[in-house]
Amino acid sequence: MPALAGTPSDDVPEILATGRTDVTAIFVSMSSRHPEGRDADYLAWHSLDHRPEQYRLAGLRASLRVASTPACRAARAVSAARYDALDHVMTYFFADVAGLPDFAALGAAIKDAGRTPYLLPLVERGVYRLTGTRAAPRIKAGADVLPWWPATGVYLLVERGEAPASDLAEVAGVGGAWWAAGVAVEAPYASADTRGLQITYCFLDGDPVETAARLRPCLEKRWADGGVRPLLAAPFRTIVPYEWDRVVP
Repeated sequence: MPALAGTPSDDVPEILATGRTDVTAIFVSMSSRHPEGRDADYLAWHSLDHRPEQYRLAGLRASLRVASTPACRAARAVSAARYDALDHVMTYFFADVAGLPDFAALGAAIKDAGRTPYLLPLVERGVYRLTGTRAAPRIKAGADVLPWWPATGVYLLVERGEAPASDLAEVAGVGGAWWAAGVAVEAPYASADTRGLQITYCFLDGDPVETAARLRPCLEKRWADGGVRPLLAAPFRTIVPYEWDRVVP
């Protein structure tokens, strides 16, 4: 990665004074591969039609879609039975959980308009409350803006218990991390109880598989300390627009 000049945003009060993230709620939808191998078709529809429409919502701040390739799956450090079928992760970042009813209403309206051809098999759906952020100083951009920072992918952690993930941003290939705690919400926003779980997004600028290997010693130490128990530790790649078959399970 190129060496960027200047002082990191998180060390410049004048930059931070102009605006901080107001994201508090993270909606996470986890799915498995399409049973007939139509993952690329699904990604094209979702990226060109469904996902852009979500920005009608006043409470939506950002979105992120990633997928697990065969190499990513082979590089998983942990994959409990609960998440073993997981290959696709779609994330929406909301200012508040109050934005979820409009989110559901929009989804229903799009479906009624005949624009939801099919869905990927659901693995788990849940909502999390943002509890911490950290950016690697080398990327200069602040932790507040990580969901908008160009990333090669994410390293996703789902753990039982809570522990800061700041030190993961010190690993080469990791630009920063956001972590969040599971909250209780009703259907259709959740398919499982995520209370007691923590989800962490390590935003990457290194190759996801290579970065996964570099993260392993740090993660093993994290889990040995006993504060959290891993359920999923896996790299994923971001979708390449108009090359829908480039990143598929």
